[in-house]
Amino acid sequence: MRRALLSVADKTGLANFARGLAQQGVELVSTGGTAASIAGLGLRVGTVSEVTGFPEILDGRVKTLHPRIHAGLLARGDHPEHVQQLREHGIEPFHLVAVNLYPFRQATSAPQANLETVLEQIDVGGPALLRAAAKNYRHVLVVCDPADYAEVLASGPNPPEALRYRLAVKAFRHTAFYDAAIAEWLERREHRPSAPFPAELTLAFQLQSALRYGENPHQRAAVYADLFPGPGSLVTAAQLGGKELSYNNLNDAGCAWELAREFPEAAAVVVKHATPCGVAVARDLEVAFGKARAADPVSIFGGVVALNRTVTAAVARALADVFLEVVVAPGYEAQAQEILARRHDLRVLQVDQGVPRPRLEFRPLPGGMLLQEADLMAVNPDRWRQVTARAATPAEIADMVLAWRVVRAVRSNAIVLARDGATTGIGGGQTSRIGAARIAVAMAEAQGRASGSVMASDAFFPFPDVVGAAAACGVTAIVQPGGSLRDADSIAAADQQGMAMLFTGVRHFRH
Repeated sequence: MRRALLSVADKTGLANFARGLAQQGVELVSTGGTAASIAGLGLRVGTVSEVTGFPEILDGRVKTLHPRIHAGLLARGDHPEHVQQLREHGIEPFHLVAVNLYPFRQATSAPQANLETVLEQIDVGGPALLRAAAKNYRHVLVVCDPADYAEVLASGPNPPEALRYRLAVKAFRHTAFYDAAIAEWLERREHRPSAPFPAELTLAFQLQSALRYGENPHQRAAVYADLFPGPGSLVTAAQLGGKELSYNNLNDAGCAWELAREFPEAAAVVVKHATPCGVAVARDLEVAFGKARAADPVSIFGGVVALNRTVTAAVARALADVFLEVVVAPGYEAQAQEILARRHDLRVLQVDQGVPRPRLEFRPLPGGMLLQEADLMAVNPDRWRQVTARAATPAEIADMVLAWRVVRAVRSNAIVLARDGATTGIGGGQTSRIGAARIAVAMAEAQGRASGSVMASDAFFPFPDVVGAAAACGVTAIVQPGGSLRDADSIAAADQQGMAMLFTGVRHFRH
């Protein structure tokens, strides 16, 4: 390596890197602020303007986009024709390029950010330099991350091809991520629905942390953050205490938090194996948690709890009384933190309350991926349709709203029973609806709380058998989507038992 081009927005590590290159006899060429920083070290540095014979113009928008720069990057030293053309035009090749890009994502989060200020932070020349050098990686070593400076210096004047190749791949990933961030921000700022399924889909997430392992110890895993996480992000939540989070911890916590923040009332959600096992609402968070715990006192052991209000000392004492893996809440009183900190293994997460915003869900397939809008439809009981002779009471409707919220978080086929602001039985992930109903009923009966419960189903009833099972255990009202060719049979069975039934017109499959 005899000649290097350095142009970095992030000056981290630049001084040591520039000194190291100079000590190896590398000629340094740079732009604007980077050149000034290098010169301030007492090192000799040439400018891009001296190379091109053309000044930086348009407030620095145009400086490196010039044949004398890009020919020096793209020429292949093993092609005699390329070497000859460089000589004919008096162009010197570059052997190393170190570039990092304008801080676009940081600009979007600035208080004064607007379209004009953000557009100015879209780097054009930088990505062109990185892509050109990465394309010609056998002859030009490309560096886009200050974390790689030390390894590059240690590799000496003839870096191995393996290093060149790895850093070229990293550069292409970096520019792809950068462009994806630009496209994502520009699309989101429109504040109106856009085509959710573009012809070309680019996913860009930033590594948050590696995890010990995945669902099982033989699976490697990591967690990535959205480009613009926004309020309510579990991935960027503050961990106030406890052990390192695992893959399963995060998966369960995501399920619990997403459900808990749906409720306008104080709510407690207990999740085990990504499935709600106890959900309750109340005027007081301590009462809500007590009811959620009582809904399934066995499954809560080793579970995850999400709460949608600030955790008080009284709530913390109740939480500390049971073995839990994770607690998620929007805030904790100082004394509550002290109480929970005594459970050294308990992971305590603080998440902004936030409002669930439209998003897409991804599911991999062999050779591809499924993509859909997340199921975030608001619950509106005023739009439900009474189909039985008996109307549901206000208390029944309140419990049906709770059960209907929960059923959306349970794997299909899903049946949820609820009474007095808490779930009493949950059955899900079954291949038949009657099977799910029997599980939910059995759970409720084991606690002696089936009678007087209401029932929610994530899909319609093709047969009246679920109505019969519900009536037999004392369920008084049912909410379901409706839409079966045999709806009349289920309605008749409910009328025969004096039950109320409402149709939502909406189903909530979760496969």
